[in-house]
Amino acid sequence: MQNPFFKLALDQAARLLGKPGRIARIIAQLVTKISVVDWSVEGRTHLKARVSLMGRLLKANLTGAYRIKSTKLLVGLLAACIYFINPFDLVPDLLVGVGLVDDMAILAWVFSTAGTELQAFKEWENRATSVSL
Repeated sequence: MQNPFFKLALDQAARLLGKPGRIARIIAQLVTKISVVDWSVEGRTHLKARVSLMGRLLKANLTGAYRIKSTKLLVGLLAACIYFINPFDLVPDLLVGVGLVDDMAILAWVFSTAGTELQAFKEWENRATSVSL
């Protein structure tokens, strides 16, 4: 991805490895951002569930309940979170109507590369939920 702001997010995400408190803060900011975004816009509705799934995956990885197999993938997912929660990126979020277009493109791209891991986590999460019932 040829986005200089995403490259900065990747660099920042790589520096977060081994800093659970800072990762937890990113996850908390992600949850807040999920709650304020207008997901009803066409093309965004399916992304909300995937963004929530990504947040749960990162939290489970952080707590040790689930392990992301690839450090590169972990950095990519963290970078996508950082990019999404940062209001000042390629297209600032303050631009009503278009401000989240680049964020959604980054998320969709990361989800396409992380699809296998996200699916594995979703299946693990479903098994864990059914066992606890």
